[in-house]
Amino acid sequence: MTDALSEAVLAGAPGDTLERLPLPTHYTAAHTRIEDVGTFEGLSPTDDKDVRKTIHVGPVPMPSLAPDEVLIAVMASSINYNAVWSATFHPLPTFDFLKRYARQGGHATRHDLPYHQLGSDAAGVIVRVGEGVRRWRSGDQVVVSAVQVDDQEPATHSDGMLGAGQWAWGYETNFGGLAHYCVVRASQLLPKAAHLTWEEAACLTQCAGTSYRMLVGEHGARMKQGDIVLIWGATGGLGVFATQLVKNGGGIPVGVVSSDAKARIARRLGCEVVINRSEIGMAGNEAPSPERTIELGKRLGRIIRRELGEDPHIVFDNNGQATFGVSVFVVRRGGTVVTCGSSTGYQHSYDNRYLWMNLKRIIGSHAANLQEHSECNRLADIGAILPVTSAVHPLDELADATRQVQLNSHWGKVGVLCLATEPGLGVTDPERRARIGEENFSFN
Repeated sequence: MTDALSEAVLAGAPGDTLERLPLPTHYTAAHTRIEDVGTFEGLSPTDDKDVRKTIHVGPVPMPSLAPDEVLIAVMASSINYNAVWSATFHPLPTFDFLKRYARQGGHATRHDLPYHQLGSDAAGVIVRVGEGVRRWRSGDQVVVSAVQVDDQEPATHSDGMLGAGQWAWGYETNFGGLAHYCVVRASQLLPKAAHLTWEEAACLTQCAGTSYRMLVGEHGARMKQGDIVLIWGATGGLGVFATQLVKNGGGIPVGVVSSDAKARIARRLGCEVVINRSEIGMAGNEAPSPERTIELGKRLGRIIRRELGEDPHIVFDNNGQATFGVSVFVVRRGGTVVTCGSSTGYQHSYDNRYLWMNLKRIIGSHAANLQEHSECNRLADIGAILPVTSAVHPLDELADATRQVQLNSHWGKVGVLCLATEPGLGVTDPERRARIGEENFSFN
């Protein structure tokens, strides 16, 4: 579904031209539907809940703008694991989140709809700004932070992630980035790095920012030079950025992966030690028994000490129940386990003796505030961290692409072309890209 405005964006029209063109009444978006909520009822936790049954790509109505919002013509997006949660209605249907969000009243009521437009990443061009927006104009090329905060809440001014009015855009709110157009608050915006393609830029913000907060920022593990950091899923959407951040910061990344192919990617990213899960006898996503947890932890610890002579200072764990008990066991005395996400399940089990008696810490971390995203965006802008994508799909293949993420058959990020007609578009500073080295942008 194309329209005059999107065609003008693709042609590189200036902002004043974009402002004069009418908004389409409808546009194409990936979404779930409220009538599908019961699709997987009665299935056990281990049964296959195929996201292709519930993800739809088709027309949705154009929403109105609040005064502090902008409308973005989305050139590209990417798939985060929350798209899988949305499409499986687990642990809760996201329509519950939309109803709760709408109870704020005012412009928030727009979000309570019988469809949910998905997506927590976007790179594109602003085509409309609300009357309260000061720092951005139509025509600006931007990327989007997935964290939406209430700037009138006191806690937000200490750390945006602490406010009760903090929401995950495209997951707990509507009008997300897997679409031709999306609606975001101006306080979610950052400038797009000029040397990146649209799909590369869209694959950075959410996962890179999350990894930055977990490892580098003052609210996370505060990694130091020389720290050994164990990274579960070192070639996953978060892991590829965690590995780069550890390496850049003078740490020693130790990656755990699930295949020889992923091991090769992990080594290229900079992991000094790479461990295949099969080496320690770890398979599946179920939480191991207490006895099995200790056995796995001892095997993992022996490998790390054999290679590096020490236990890890930090464990980066976004897997959840399948790995968390091992993480607490294997991290050194006084070490830190930093956790988010829990893609294998939320009920974490661990032996507290290894935590309290060895003075270990657990830090819960969620996404990143705008300053942390900005610091991470600067690293991308100077080429210190690079996007890592295993595949790029057109929007109409979104269901199949999300299935790859659900089955963990990908590595890095999976990009999605929205309005962009082909990969490789969007580079406005080819000289900087050449200085960084074109060969560094391909991990295939």
